Amino acid sequence: MPVTLPAELAATILREVLVGLVRRDGPVLTSHQFAVFLTCYTVPDDHTVRGLARRLDVSKSVITRSLDKLAALGLAQRRPDPQDRRSVLVAHTVAGAALMLEITGAAVQSAEGWQG
Repeated sequence: MPVTLPAELAATILREVLVGLVRRDGPVLTSHQFAVFLTCYTVPDDHTVRGLARRLDVSKSVITRSLDKLAALGLAQRRPDPQDRRSVLVAHTVAGAALMLEITGAAVQSAEGWQG
């Protein structure tokens, strides 16, 4: 169910999550990589390079480069699509799930502490 947030709260949550990521001792992601990561972990779907490119309205090469970095950081992995061996699916990892928990926890904490 979609939730409607005041614009100021949405911006505050986003800022606090991003600042938390900048301050932590961990991987540094570009906005492209972060968008691909969040899409893979928050949108229930079997994600492919082609599908992610279409969903994010960017080129397949942007997705490929982002997935290369996410895979190198252990935040996502590629696996063959059992339905179409020419296609590759993006799979979650333990490290990626842990980062997602950190992100969502920071977002919830930010929202709970907001005074509008």
